[in-house]
Amino acid sequence: MRFFLWIKKILFFCTYLAFVICGLYACASVGSPGGGDYDVDPPRFVRSVPEPNTTNFTGNQISIWFDEYINITNPTEKVIITPPQLKAPVIRAIGRRAFVELNDSLIPNTTYTFDFTDAIVDNNESNALQGFSFAFSTGDVVDSLEISGLLLNAENLEPMPKVIVGIHSDLSDSAFLTKPFIRTSQTNDRGKFSIRNIAPGTYRLYALQDANRDFKFDNPAEAIAFLDSLVVPDFEPAIRTDTIWQDTLTIDTILTVPYTRFTPDDVVLRLFNEKNDVQYRTRAERIFPYQFVMEFNSDIGMPPGIRLLDPERENNNWYTLEQSPDQKTMTYWITDSLVYQQDTLMVKVDYLQQDTLNNLVESSDTIRLYQRGRNRRNNDRDNNEEKIEFMHIGISPTAVVNVYDTVKITFSEPVLNFDTDLISMEQKVDTLWQPVNLSLTQDSLNPRIYYFDPRWPYKEEYKIKIDSATFYSVYGKWNDSIQVNIKTRAEDEYANLYVAVSGIEPIGFGQLLNRTEKIIKESQVIEGELRFQDVPPGKYFLRYIDDRNRNGKWDTGNFIEGIQPEGVYYYPGEFELKKYMEWEQSWDITALPVDKQKPLEITKNKPVEKQPKRSRNEERQQTNTSNTSSGGLPGTSIF
Repeated sequence: MRFFLWIKKILFFCTYLAFVICGLYACASVGSPGGGDYDVDPPRFVRSVPEPNTTNFTGNQISIWFDEYINITNPTEKVIITPPQLKAPVIRAIGRRAFVELNDSLIPNTTYTFDFTDAIVDNNESNALQGFSFAFSTGDVVDSLEISGLLLNAENLEPMPKVIVGIHSDLSDSAFLTKPFIRTSQTNDRGKFSIRNIAPGTYRLYALQDANRDFKFDNPAEAIAFLDSLVVPDFEPAIRTDTIWQDTLTIDTILTVPYTRFTPDDVVLRLFNEKNDVQYRTRAERIFPYQFVMEFNSDIGMPPGIRLLDPERENNNWYTLEQSPDQKTMTYWITDSLVYQQDTLMVKVDYLQQDTLNNLVESSDTIRLYQRGRNRRNNDRDNNEEKIEFMHIGISPTAVVNVYDTVKITFSEPVLNFDTDLISMEQKVDTLWQPVNLSLTQDSLNPRIYYFDPRWPYKEEYKIKIDSATFYSVYGKWNDSIQVNIKTRAEDEYANLYVAVSGIEPIGFGQLLNRTEKIIKESQVIEGELRFQDVPPGKYFLRYIDDRNRNGKWDTGNFIEGIQPEGVYYYPGEFELKKYMEWEQSWDITALPVDKQKPLEITKNKPVEKQPKRSRNEERQQTNTSNTSSGGLPGTSIF
């Protein structure tokens, strides 16, 4: 009997222990919350105090309720108040309520609009309520007209997000410079804008990348856009169709819905930066004993006048000047040994600078230039007395080149007594190498660079050779020997593209672009045609510049002079060029509006499709599957 009681106790204890272990396991399991779908809907407006479109409003507080808890993200940047207020209001979220406290007086008989853009989001999933606005009037009427459109970058037709767009009822040009906008909006992520609650009248329309948030163009660094014509907002009855789908393939019902269309609703503005006449020095440093660099923000009047403040050497030819391609950076190679051996140099610089009346006037600076790391370099030289430091020579391109490539020879330091005859070039004819005349041109900005720009024949071999100690630098260094071999591609490795352009005066030029919009080839319009010859196989895109002043480059606009930036157009497709292909294409440049031309593949600001969120059950199932496949059990951790 005692034996059975003992067995019974053991069984009871084991059962109890099993329940405890299971309980502990369940408590320790890390699992997902209950099932159900995530909230993918933005907050919905419920009510407000005052009510929307209230007239004769005299208060200083606004409360707007929604159907769920909300947050307001970056209200100082995202919430656009029209007309602008000098004292910013307090805007915050309290539970399900958006609360606005006004700190500035209100203008009588004026419609006020609070455009929240995408600032209001729900508290849990951050779903944004897009384009929500709230309006009231301090007078008897709430103005209701609208102007909408699109803002593009003038140079590459990219949609421009988060830029202020506004109107003036004062039609003089000075209003944009001296007065804040009377009504504003802000472009969304795709460059679209809609200025709401406008009173009947005639207006000027502008865009402004407002750096100081004063709603006027008073900073030459701010990007702007302006419409040449006046804008008269209006409305008209219209009809649109809405489609109800049974599923992704089957249409259930097509509804005809009447609505009020506000015009204009298709304005296209082109944003640009004016050429900045403000001139100032951004950098001056002596990197090496024999070289110093000066950099300016603009190329106006470059290079500057420069004079060494040394009575014994001020008129001596003591430097060689080198300019960057944009002509804003000057590198001065000091060629006088008595100058570059000095620890400190005093230099006077004369250049053009803008005065308080925006006029360019002569200005002078005195610059003190110190040697950097002189002692370390001298010690290094003492420890390496026997090491020969050559003047480097670079030749590019090499190996297989295109028939339109330019050979560039670059010396690491300015050269004494350069002579083209000291560089040999030979062409392979059958099995023998025969000399070829080499005609080199020195770069107009960089005296260390020489060009050889031939029209290479197809499928030929060349070699360029420079013997050792052929050239000496102004600092006594000589070159090591160098030889490069060059092969040109065969004619059947290229394609030719011919594009007949129409719809515009043929004074511009075309640019053949790759997927990153790097310019591969350019062609001037000749007899109404763009001709791109000897193009390597690949996928290309085409841009056209309406070169009104015929200077071979895109030029920006000027507001005061009423000059719009030069027109830019994109062929709305691509060219898949293959070897030995001849492609002829017609292109009416104005057949499509500019906002519909640029191919999506090379558009950087692409529309973003919001991905539907998975349900919590789907995420939990995915987590469990991942845990199982990694060797664990659902709800457990492996250490």
